[in-house]
Amino acid sequence: MKKFATTSALALLLATGPVFAQDDTPPDNPELAEGAELLNRGFQLLLEGLANEIEPMAEEWSEGWADLVEKFGDMQVYHPPEVLPNGDIIIRRRTPLDTSEPGETDI
Repeated sequence: MKKFATTSALALLLATGPVFAQDDTPPDNPELAEGAELLNRGFQLLLEGLANEIEPMAEEWSEGWADLVEKFGDMQVYHPPEVLPNGDIIIRRRTPLDTSEPGETDI
């Protein structure tokens, strides 16, 4: 998930990159050039901070997703999820389990 945070930060940096692109011509206004450089550094620090904040959450999400995938196993044995009018979500098996006791499942 660190790759996700790094990729997101890189995408944002590339999106703002042309605004801060450096050319070889000397600046007409040194104060403006210094301000642009400070702004660029500020964006870099902001993106690094966001990436550091998102990384622990992303690790938790990946662990939760792995648990869910392990619990469900092969997703081909289930129908697509249905959302009921009351907001409940039902995921039905294509072939019901044979249970010895009513209400007993392996999930």
